[in-house]
Amino acid sequence: LYCFQPKCKISASRKLSLKILLLTRATEDLEAEKTANEEQVRYLREKLPPLQLSGLNIDDLQKVCKEIHEKIHVVLKNYRDINKLKLKVQDLGGKFKKPALRKVRVSADEMLKALFGSKTKGSMDLRANLKSVKKEDIKQEKVGDWRKNVEAMSGMQGRKKMFDAAGGAQ
Repeated sequence: LYCFQPKCKISASRKLSLKILLLTRATEDLEAEKTANEEQVRYLREKLPPLQLSGLNIDDLQKVCKEIHEKIHVVLKNYRDINKLKLKVQDLGGKFKKPALRKVRVSADEMLKALFGSKTKGSMDLRANLKSVKKEDIKQEKVGDWRKNVEAMSGMQGRKKMFDAAGGAQ
């Protein structure tokens, strides 16, 4: 019994190229993450100057802590509101189904009205631009009674007609 699945048939060069692609993608992602972290630290340093806590008494330190806690509370509240709105958007996105499109027959006049609005004067006959094709009459040879033809060709007169027809054609 053979219970193992056969190995995937990928050439060694293809495997190597895929590994190289994965490694380059990983290094690019690491560099992007590193630059994002550096940008975040720079932004925080710019917006939040270092606190001057030296030389403050206990009451002043408690006031500073309360102010910081209030700011944190406002930020967290905004964060929660944003998450709620995101969830609402996702819920609404899943509720509405796109209707199945049906084929609709549209006449040439309706199509022109839809394209150009009601500016078109009257109805435009698009069939006038088409080529006209004439049916050729097929010439059918008259098929007579074959017995009369055989009787006419029989005998010496028939042979003479055949000889004259063959001689005249040359």
